[in-house]
Amino acid sequence: MNDKHKFQLNWSRKAVVYQIYPRSFKDSNNDGIGDLQGIIDKLDYLNDGTEKSLGIGAIWLSPIYKSPMVDFGYDISGYTDVDPVFGDLKTFDRLVKEAHKRDIKVIMDFVANHTSIEHPWFKESRSSKINPKRDWYIWKNPKPDGSPPNNWLSVFGGSAWTLDKTTNQYYLHSFLPEQPDLNWRNVEVQAAMEKVLEFWMHRGVDGFRSDAAYHLIKDDQLRDNPANPTYKGAKNSYNSLIHTYSQGRPEALDTMNTFCSILGLHRDKYMVSEAYLDIPEMTKLYKACSNGLHAPFNFNLISLPWDAKLIRNHIDDFEASLSKNDWPNYVLGNHDRPRVVSRIGEKRARLLAMLLFTLRGMPFVYYGEEIGMKNIDIPEDLQKDLFGNLLADNRDGERTPMQWDDSANAGFSNAKPWLPVGEKYKDVNVEKELDDSLSMVHLYRRLIHYRTNSHVLLHGSYRSLDLGDNHVFAYLRELSDEKILVILNFSKDEESVFFPYQKTKVICTTNGEKEGKIIDINKVTLSPYQGYVVEVKT
Repeated sequence: MNDKHKFQLNWSRKAVVYQIYPRSFKDSNNDGIGDLQGIIDKLDYLNDGTEKSLGIGAIWLSPIYKSPMVDFGYDISGYTDVDPVFGDLKTFDRLVKEAHKRDIKVIMDFVANHTSIEHPWFKESRSSKINPKRDWYIWKNPKPDGSPPNNWLSVFGGSAWTLDKTTNQYYLHSFLPEQPDLNWRNVEVQAAMEKVLEFWMHRGVDGFRSDAAYHLIKDDQLRDNPANPTYKGAKNSYNSLIHTYSQGRPEALDTMNTFCSILGLHRDKYMVSEAYLDIPEMTKLYKACSNGLHAPFNFNLISLPWDAKLIRNHIDDFEASLSKNDWPNYVLGNHDRPRVVSRIGEKRARLLAMLLFTLRGMPFVYYGEEIGMKNIDIPEDLQKDLFGNLLADNRDGERTPMQWDDSANAGFSNAKPWLPVGEKYKDVNVEKELDDSLSMVHLYRRLIHYRTNSHVLLHGSYRSLDLGDNHVFAYLRELSDEKILVILNFSKDEESVFFPYQKTKVICTTNGEKEGKIIDINKVTLSPYQGYVVEVKT
């Protein structure tokens, strides 16, 4: 089977992806921490084959590897094992089997930039300068005055170099000192990490999310990064430099193409890469892979101002940048960013959900987003993300336990959860919202099921419309003679817009109004933050 045929068949062209933070999804053994069995127990909620479930097509698991959990799994001490807190490989195999029974694909987090200091590779590497694994990490002598080799900074603040007294050399860590960077210029490292991908694909994994992909390759001369002339001071000094030499190197594109080639040897695999980039830089990552089996995340909907014109322009520009085999994606939130309802409120979040599921490409949903979960303020003595405090914000607030019902601990666990549950869980939970046809979870279900069963939304083109109204964003999804019109009012005020269509069927609205009715939309009046999805007859 050639690459072109694989591209046409790939599951990524249909699936809505649901990100699960395993520690916080469902605890099955009452230790207060979510686990793999808990995920298995809730698979029917995600997709039981009927419209009573969310209709999710893939789950992405944040790291479940063996780890000392300094950064909650992003510091890996064993790439081919499951940490006991989550279960074991047998449970993982059962999860894959049960997910596949429900037509749910499984995506693993692939943390390739760094390991834990507890990984056997690093223990060998630091033992002596002549150890065979010394060059598996990036070591450098101090400057004559004993200071670090260059001015590179850690994402978490401070120098990206830590002096190891065993050999009196510095090792590089783009993140925490407990997360030493692998040397991706070493062919043995490349081969070892390729084996990691193969290990999980042979266990049935369908795809990967590549963590910190933009950091993989560093400048071979380790030159100083230039100062950022626009930096005005912040809690974290990371942005005081422009990271020209410590990330985003051109050679990283070759590494990404290697990943894609490995995926291409297996049927129906896919990879997305974490990198917070503008459109030109995203385009480079798309072009790195020739077989259409990879995409960089598009995180821009998280950070763009609430402005219909700006959002429309971004999507138009993004679409224009893509080649035939490129598959777009959109994200509203994740484990590192405040929850969408906390950022913009529920009405706006409903509007963005309609945008997310009607655009061309792959939508990502962060667990709890579908019920409108919010960040919570966690007392300092209960905070777990101690290193997140070195960033702009502590990240515990978006990682709290899933709110399943109004029982103790929101139905997440019978034991005290590792993080507190949201204060409003008795009102915002799955069980209660499933009984309310106007709830957020019903909006998500309607949109997801309609998208999954719509050839137009899955395969049709995208074209935005000029309405002469900067507060309303409207676009057509078209396939042959079929048209779906999406109308989104970004204003806090009522807005009226005009279209040359009659006898249109209302498929979905953000507030449930007029769904299933046949209406003329020569003139449509939208209430504040209201959105419509309608089928247009021409």
